Amino acid sequence: MDKFTGTIIEESLEDKSVLDGIKITSTKVESITEKHKTPWVKQWTLHKVEIEPNEAQSIARQLNKALDSEHLHSWYADFKNENTHFIIFRDKVFKIDRTKEEEYAEATKYGLTLGIPDYQIDFQKNTKK
Repeated sequence: MDKFTGTIIEESLEDKSVLDGIKITSTKVESITEKHKTPWVKQWTLHKVEIEPNEAQSIARQLNKALDSEHLHSWYADFKNENTHFIIFRDKVFKIDRTKEEEYAEATKYGLTLGIPDYQIDFQKNTKK
């Protein structure tokens, strides 16, 4: 089975120790602009990650608990492989079959109810046709 890949924003984590158990393949630091809608941080530290299939469910649960609870309406984490896409919010985890656009629509709708900008949660583009 394919490994999962994704990006985790370090500043989104209340408990950064979750990163200790995740393989980081690269890191990029991005300065914050108004478009990011996260004025309480100065930068985003974007970690590209690789996750073994047998660890995906466990890491999704860990991220769910580790995401910033003070600004929980601003963050999510996600990672995917060929067939499955995990989209993780502080209080909800979506395990999406990548062939099902309606599952992506549900995750997008949920993110919008939290106030996350729509351009940041355009999940449908990940649908496998």
